[in-house]
Amino acid sequence: MRSRTPEDLSGRCPGCYLPTALCLCAEVPRVQTRTDFLVIRHNKETHKSTNTARLAALALPRCRILTYGAPGQPPFDVSVLTAPGTWLLFPDAQPPPAGTPPPERLVVLDGNWTQARRMYQRIPELRRLPGLALPPPAPHTRRLRRSPHPYGMSTVEAIAGAIAVLEGEALALPLLELHELMIDRVLAARGRFSDDE
Repeated sequence: MRSRTPEDLSGRCPGCYLPTALCLCAEVPRVQTRTDFLVIRHNKETHKSTNTARLAALALPRCRILTYGAPGQPPFDVSVLTAPGTWLLFPDAQPPPAGTPPPERLVVLDGNWTQARRMYQRIPELRRLPGLALPPPAPHTRRLRRSPHPYGMSTVEAIAGAIAVLEGEALALPLLELHELMIDRVLAARGRFSDDE
């Protein structure tokens, strides 16, 4: 697959996974949030250069990535979902009761739409969490991968959307700008300058 990188990262930055000549690590902002972000990344996303959870973790000191479904690994440890104040960012998640304080930690599912939905179905503890749902992105939004679901968006876009809701749009803006820069760099690496896929 075009967006997978070699296991040894030959010619790639080990931080952003882009070709070293197009590395954007020096331009990654530090976005300090009150909210902790726990990203559960499908194992098939781990080595994709277009995976934006990696980008979010570079920019957000309070972001942690856990892998789900890696062959030969123990089952996913659901105890990480039990801390008080943990919510789920997902379109189908149940909204919290009125008056519930905002989340201290937000769980974000990282994968294509099929992978994310499968994780949501296979980890019952996710469905017990109060949820935050975002409005669908505008149809003309630039992206590297198209989603079959109207609410589909990249992980860094979703995290930026959550930050905008919980902590203000100004804090989210650097993440959205970083996402745009990543799109430009990935397209440049592919020898194209528009996302006409």
